[in-house]
Amino acid sequence: MEMASFSGFLRTLGIIVIFYYLFKFAVRLFAPILMQKAVNKMQDKMQEQYRQQQEQQYNASQATKATPKPKKEVGEYIDYEEVK
Repeated sequence: MEMASFSGFLRTLGIIVIFYYLFKFAVRLFAPILMQKAVNKMQDKMQEQYRQQQEQQYNASQATKATPKPKKEVGEYIDYEEVK
């Protein structure tokens, strides 16, 4: 059975600390870029939804204007003549 050496422990600890600071630096560098892309993507989605909603409202208003309301059909129309 091998025992862990103190120098090996320090080396591992040093590597962990170096990777931690490299990760921290990379996040500070790339996080604003990623956040800006996410915000732009959400803004595009919201604009598309708004555009679709406006088109639906316009189409609905056009459909109600284009088709006249159907008249109520009470029954057959019979033309009577007066008899004297």
